[in-house]
Amino acid sequence: MDETIRILVVEDDDDINKLLCKIIKKSNYKPQPAYSGTEALIYLEKQKYDLVLLDLMLPGMNGEKILAKIREQGTIPVIIISAKNEKETKIHSLRSGADDFISKPFDVDEVSARIDSVLRRYKESNIAHKKVLTHKDIHLDLETKTVHVNGEEIALTVREYKILTLLMTSPKKIFSKANLFESVWGEIYHGDDNTVNVHVSNLRNKLAKANPNEEYIETIWGMGYRMKS
Repeated sequence: MDETIRILVVEDDDDINKLLCKIIKKSNYKPQPAYSGTEALIYLEKQKYDLVLLDLMLPGMNGEKILAKIREQGTIPVIIISAKNEKETKIHSLRSGADDFISKPFDVDEVSARIDSVLRRYKESNIAHKKVLTHKDIHLDLETKTVHVNGEEIALTVREYKILTLLMTSPKKIFSKANLFESVWGEIYHGDDNTVNVHVSNLRNKLAKANPNEEYIETIWGMGYRMKS
């Protein structure tokens, strides 16, 4: 099953479009640039996307009309990125179905964080109906918050459980230490690698004890962690 996160970038300014695509690639997602509303609609008809970054001032069909058409079709999350940053524009966009609004000029790290936040909220809402996450012989019950490995229940701390849940929710995604820390601890990451390392190491040891013949979490050096396929 293809777990690639695809993001459609609808922005007519070539430099800004390239910058947004670069931000997306850095988070290990796959961007698809589009430079007009019409082009965006063509891509949306051909491919399923996990998120749309949408400028409002576009040639041909404007962003408001694109947003309306996206909402007619379904619930793909949409982040508006626009220089039209008046309060009324923001409120109208959010009430029309946008999930977030980022004003130009934007901060690169903020855009990255907001993309992750919207994708996470959307993923959580999608898996809310699921009772159990599975990967290899790990069975994680979201209702009872219990974890079984190789048929044996293992006791995890709250942090370990949250780390495992996050990794299993997107098993193909590489989570940086900053991703893990900010998602699990709910605080700004200041480069304290040791905190994340210790918790991931403890989690790995518990998984390995339940099944010594399997490896579940792999380290992607210089990038972070993900579930081992």
